[in-house]
Amino acid sequence: MSINPKKLRVYLAILAIFAFIAAATAQDFEKIQIETVKVTEGIYMLVGGGGNIGVSAGEDGVLLIDDQFGQLMEKIKAAISNISDRPIRLVLNTNWHYDHVSGNELLGKSGALIISHENSRKLMMVEQSYPEFNTHLPPYPEAALPALTFKDALTLYFNGDEIQVTHIPHAHSDADIVIYFRKANVIHTGDLCFSSGYPFIDVAHGGSTNGMVEAADTILKIIDANTKLIPGHGPLTNREGLQKFRDMLAAVRDRIAKLVKEGKTLEEVLASKPTADFDKDRKAGMPSDLLVKIIYGDQR
Repeated sequence: MSINPKKLRVYLAILAIFAFIAAATAQDFEKIQIETVKVTEGIYMLVGGGGNIGVSAGEDGVLLIDDQFGQLMEKIKAAISNISDRPIRLVLNTNWHYDHVSGNELLGKSGALIISHENSRKLMMVEQSYPEFNTHLPPYPEAALPALTFKDALTLYFNGDEIQVTHIPHAHSDADIVIYFRKANVIHTGDLCFSSGYPFIDVAHGGSTNGMVEAADTILKIIDANTKLIPGHGPLTNREGLQKFRDMLAAVRDRIAKLVKEGKTLEEVLASKPTADFDKDRKAGMPSDLLVKIIYGDQR
């Protein structure tokens, strides 16, 4: 049976979304603890049940990058209170996915200004329908929606730093931003970098494997050997860690693209195990087979 390549790409992206949703639903939020990692003076990374949270704390107050889940908000606020006694004033959303921004509603209601790329707000405002699965994801509540959006780039001056916020199109999705603290030399990449595990590429919402590799190349031009990098998922890393992620993704893409060109079926591509030499170092997160399925659909 022949499957339309475009429909296959959407199908595989939907499959990945539901795999992530299933993992989140299975989480016991009571058992999750928030770990605080000091990145540099005034900047921290919070690790918990979703995407890594970035924290800038100083005289101007607290700026958050992503906010995980509402069910963890009390724990997140407790961790922040050990860093700063000042209010959370700004929240930047690196993308619109639930594991990064489901804490928006509580923060919005408490008076924080939520900022995102314009595509994130658009996607958060509407129901996401997947008729193949008879499933619908509801819009985010009004209080969770970003109040300030931008198209290409935005510069913030906060806590003594110049913070460059840049949209990276057609990579993990088409709503991703990176946040670079120029003075501190720290960057938060959101899901444009996974320092452990394999990445989720949301091809149904504008993402692509080629775009992910190009995004890494773009970020590599911004940072240097001393830059500290907060990834969307995984431990704190640096330029070398991003280079390894980029090279892994490019290698897997090229292997699969070659097999697709040869007319191999998805089953044959999976059987060839194109990620085998990376699996040992990428055990956390999404299964390798799911990444292969996404890239296979994306390369057809």
